Parts: sequence; structure tokens; C-alpha cells
Amino acid sequence: MGKTYIDTVKYLVYANVDIEGLVEKPDVVGAVFGQTEGLLGDELDLRDLQKNGRIGRIEVDLQPRGGRSSGKIKLPSSLDMVETCILAAALETVDRVGPCEAKIAIEKIEDTRNVKRKSLVDRAKNLLKSLLTNEIPESKEISEMVRQEVKIAEIDHYGTEKLPCGPGIAKVDSIVIVEGRADVLNLLKNDVTNVVAVGGAKVGNTIAKLAREKEITVFLDGDRGGDIILNELARVADIDFVARAPNGREVEELSRKELIKCMRAKVPFEQSKQNGEEKRRDYRGRRYERRDRRERRREEPKPVPVKKAVEKEPVPAAPAKPKQAPKELLASLDELENTLRARFYNEKLEATKEMPVRDMIKSLDDEQGVHAIVFDGIVTQRLADLSDKKKIGVLVGIKLGNVFRKPASVLIHTKE
Repeated sequence: MGKTYIDTVKYLVYANVDIEGLVEKPDVVGAVFGQTEGLLGDELDLRDLQKNGRIGRIEVDLQPRGGRSSGKIKLPSSLDMVETCILAAALETVDRVGPCEAKIAIEKIEDTRNVKRKSLVDRAKNLLKSLLTNEIPESKEISEMVRQEVKIAEIDHYGTEKLPCGPGIAKVDSIVIVEGRADVLNLLKNDVTNVVAVGGAKVGNTIAKLAREKEITVFLDGDRGGDIILNELARVADIDFVARAPNGREVEELSRKELIKCMRAKVPFEQSKQNGEEKRRDYRGRRYERRDRRERRREEPKPVPVKKAVEKEPVPAAPAKPKQAPKELLASLDELENTLRARFYNEKLEATKEMPVRDMIKSLDDEQGVHAIVFDGIVTQRLADLSDKKKIGVLVGIKLGNVFRKPASVLIHTKE
């Protein structure tokens, strides 16, 4: 097989071609691209797929015989099984190559990973045999090895989409939905067998059907990807409970104790939606719980009166704390909401720099002449102290964190 220009070849489509005339290999490739263009829509257009590295170079092997040309076509694909079969069927619609009539018939679709799997299994057997022969493990190690192998062997597939799952998933009344196969394996190792993987961000009919029939607990990673999958699941499935891995962690890397703790901390789906609305990530990515309403009212910033001496001085020695945040900054806060970004402003209220909230503290250390900061995040004690140190007059954020020492020279304005 020649160079295919794609990193991973999952399937190889083999097709026989018979042409009533003498043609060249480029003629066949051009006919395939030309006659399938627009046939399957933009998502399965052969030119776009090859440009994006989803399919490789189409290889043609022709042999002239008695005024006819016959041979084979190879199409390497990194698409999934269904999409590869659709492309294979599209090849058979090509009926002409140049001025000559042609017929293309699919011979087979080969899963190139089968050979690798067989080689991998054989090699693993030899390595294990060598390990057991050359080294005598203790009985506890043997028992644990056998136990883990049995649990991994219990992984099954469910539905027409072949979703990775635990054994007997169709017989249980409640199931746990996770993101991928590695998550399923980790839960099986820790004796949670009623688990099924969603298999990607796109939720299929199999999961939707299970959600209608069984009690659903969604157990997702503690990152942005988990939020996306939860939203997709909520769109097509009826979710009962939601459990999340710790912030920045994945389900597949959790220990047994952490898995149990996360599962016990699951909450009803409606409550998780409310919690999601009440929580935001600060510049380091940590999630802060919403404070009590009475405490937030008590902690609301109070305007500091401007001294008369400052009013008379054309250029005050220290910046005075304004009574109210300018309308331009409040409008900028509405614009930045839900973007996790921050902006720096000078004394003329001109935006001088914009960056992600997570980089705000680092950028502030290097910046000079910053008069105001507007950002989509939580005002923390560290940020308030740094603003006082950098002589910043206005600090505008979404909500107020645990700020117990409010600088007198900094106006802190929050939306909540």
C-alpha cells in the first residue's frame, strides 16, 4: 500500500473496475471524484475528506486487455464503519471513465486493525508467558492479575452502535452513562458493572432509548468536554442524576475511593442545572460555590467618599475611588459575559489589552498604566490586593468572592 497521507488507516475499500476502453489511472481517479461530487452532501465530499486527512490517496492498478482496461481500486479511510460503507457504495455509482463505459464493484472492506490486533494479542501472550516463566510472582499478585483480566473481559457492546458497556446492561433497572471506553474499563475494575459509554459528543438513538426505559446517572469528566456531552445528553435523553469527576480530572484516572465519593455526591439533574447557573470558573479554572445571599448583601462594596482636598487638586497624588463604575465598563461587562475573557482600560477608558481570564494576573504583573479591569469571572482577595498595589481605580467582574479586605482606592463592581 502506497502513501495515504493520513495518520491512521482504519479501513481499506477494495473495488474491481472494468472499463470498455483504454484509459489511464488519473482518468479513473478523476471520474471517481467528479461523479461522486455533491452525491453525499458536504460532510462526505471526497475532496474535502482527502483535504482534511479523513481518507487517503485513491490507488488504481489497471491492466489493458484486448482493448479494455480492468484492475483494482484501493480507498484507505479513517472514517467510522458506517461512513466508510457509504463511500464504498458511492464508488459503485461511477459508470463512465472519460468517454468509456465503466463498471465498479466493491470486492470487500477490510478492517486494517484486525491484523494489528492479532499481532498484539500474540505478542502479549508471549510476553506474559515469558514473565510468568522467568519470574515467579507472589500469590496475591497472581490473584489480582486474574481478577483484573476477568473484569476487563466482561466488557460488552450494546445496541446497533456497539457502545462499550458492562455485562447484562439490558437487564438492570438503572445505568451509569460515561464518556468513553476507558471510563467503562475503570468502572468495571472497581465493581461498577451497570455502565455504558456514550461514545463521543454525538448522542445516538441507543442512549436515548435507554434513557426512556431506565434510571439514568450521567458520570462525566470534570472539564469543558463533560459540560458539552451533558448538554447533548439533556437534549435527547431524560437524565435523572448527574455525577462529576473533580475539576480537571477524568473518570478513567480516578481511584476506587474517588469513584465512590463522586457517585455518592450525585445530584438530581434539575439541581445540577441550577448549580451550573450559579457556578463560574475563575482565572485559574477553580469553581467557587455561590455564597449565601445575606452574606453577599453584607459584603456589597460601599462607595468611599472623595476628600475635598482631592477635588481641588488637578492631579491627585493617589487615584480617588469613583462613586460608580462608568457606563462604558458596565457595557463591556455585558459583552464579555460567558466568554471567560478580560480587558484592561486606561484612564481615558480606552481598551488597551484583552486576554483569557486565566492569564489576567500574569498580564497585570507586567502591565503599567491600567486604570480599570473588566472580566468575566470572580473578584478574589488576591486580585483586589494586586489592583490596590497597581493603583487600579475600577474592578468590574461577574460576582464577588471571599474578599474580606476591600482596598479603599479601588471601586469593586459586580453583576451579582
